[in-house]
Amino acid sequence: MNRKAFQHRQIAPKALSDIEKPELDTKVFGIDLKTPVMMAPAAAQGLSHSKGETDTAKGIAAVGGLMAQSTYSSTSIADTAAAAPDAPQFFQLYMSKDWDFNEYLLDEAKKANVKAIILTVDGYRESDIINNFAFPLPMANLASYSDGDGKGKGIAEIYASAAQKIGPDDVRRIKEYSGLPVIVKGVQTPEDAIRAITAGAEGIYVSNHGGRQLNGGPASFDVLEVVAKAVNGRVPIIFDSGIRRGSDVFKALASGADLVAFARPVLYGLALGGAEGVQSVFEHIDNELEIIMQLAGAKTIADVKKTNLLNIKY
Repeated sequence: MNRKAFQHRQIAPKALSDIEKPELDTKVFGIDLKTPVMMAPAAAQGLSHSKGETDTAKGIAAVGGLMAQSTYSSTSIADTAAAAPDAPQFFQLYMSKDWDFNEYLLDEAKKANVKAIILTVDGYRESDIINNFAFPLPMANLASYSDGDGKGKGIAEIYASAAQKIGPDDVRRIKEYSGLPVIVKGVQTPEDAIRAITAGAEGIYVSNHGGRQLNGGPASFDVLEVVAKAVNGRVPIIFDSGIRRGSDVFKALASGADLVAFARPVLYGLALGGAEGVQSVFEHIDNELEIIMQLAGAKTIADVKKTNLLNIKY
């Protein structure tokens, strides 16, 4: 569904656009980046490679990109940040019912100098629960907080400990406690975007979590434009779900996103080549984006965001 949605809008080619080398540099959340493509928060990257998130961080830093690390990462917040000390990182919070644990994670994120908190407001994984999936590797942030190590924890157990009752007051509370910008992840409607901004969110993250949340819900790309219109430039928008090609990135930016995130292809690169594999995935999609920009007559990311896509459904 997320992949098919990108067929609903098309990029019009532009001839004689006089562009030799498109520019991918952008500035979002006050951070200068060499690419508008970032790493989406993905749990347990140690399942892909022995060095997990630390190698992912190194690979992304090499291309001047932005990484978001997960609450349920294989390496700690501190170790992931230390792997690329000069590169910007965000921390994604799965809010717990245990507020002491939330404070612990936010404290660790602040000490690691992360630039923003991504509050994920969805997180149900029906297929993993049906399959009785359990993480075979330790989850570093859980291990450092408790006597356990997170190893062997099943999705049902993790979901039971996670907060399901999340509202605007939680956005305010996290923002006030951490002193960091809060980005609300899992937004799919204009109403939710406005509610998040009113609560103090300084970023909106349009995502359906890879399509594994609400059965019957829309593809993220199909709702991006209407959410962006509601946001109306008040805060930056991050988009993910189904990104595989440079053309997908272009379409997302042209539909209202300021940053475009992906994870699955990056994890494939991590599995095959560690940090160098991650770097190669970002370089490949950046190269594709440059080619698309050249063919579509967009010199800069600002030009991409001004591009009018064609509404043709195949």
